[in-house]
Amino acid sequence: MFRATTIALALGITAAAAQPVPNDGARPGNIIGTGMSLPRSDNASNINSQTTSSELAPNLPAPPAGDDIQTLLLDARTSLQAGRTGEAQEALERAETRALDRSVPYGGERQVDAGPLVRATNGARAALAAGNIAAAINIINEALPRAAAADIPR
Repeated sequence: MFRATTIALALGITAAAAQPVPNDGARPGNIIGTGMSLPRSDNASNINSQTTSSELAPNLPAPPAGDDIQTLLLDARTSLQAGRTGEAQEALERAETRALDRSVPYGGERQVDAGPLVRATNGARAALAAGNIAAAINIINEALPRAAAADIPR
């Protein structure tokens, strides 16, 4: 019985190994742009047309802390100060996504949110794209007081 099971397992593993692996940049078991998928980068990129060198944006490192706007902005600032631009970009993008969470009246869902936090995260990302780390940090510092008030409890 043991030998038959071992042979069956070995044949199953061989058949599984023979399956073609798609060359989409994702590691097996990952979706492109998530987890440990490829390409990976620690540097900010694909922010605008000047910083885009590939159609496939790299998977950036996740910020270390929570998902509220204030914490994400603090993570972005800390990452910028440490020279971790990819992590800062990811934190800014997540902060902007959180800032876009809002209630709108029926029919108003297509109106672009141009609130101060969205403008701040856009400005900080633009400064990062231009390589102006000091300006990005200043924009984040100015946005922090509004961020705490804007966070929606989860």
